[in-house]
Amino acid sequence: MKVRILGAVVLTVLILAVAFSALTLAAPKASHANAAPAAAAAPANAPSPEGHPQIRDALHALRNAREHLEHAAHDFGGHRVEALRATDEAIRQLEICLKYDK
Repeated sequence: MKVRILGAVVLTVLILAVAFSALTLAAPKASHANAAPAAAAAPANAPSPEGHPQIRDALHALRNAREHLEHAAHDFGGHRVEALRATDEAIRQLEICLKYDK
């Protein structure tokens, strides 16, 4: 039962990350002329908003799940090693997504 729940959580996070990435790519880019008034309205010393908080939340959740899997007392019916591999790959992909945002 725990394996199914953990698998569902990991799968949900991956689906959300892919869906968010697809939506971000499909969104029209604002032109520089439209962006100038918004930049002028913000104070120069105001901190910029955090980029992609959902992806960062997903990374945090995946790292917590990986930590739990790594230190668990049992092997989740033989699925622990594969779940760790899948979690590592998901973390790697999300980190790559964030690098390409810059």
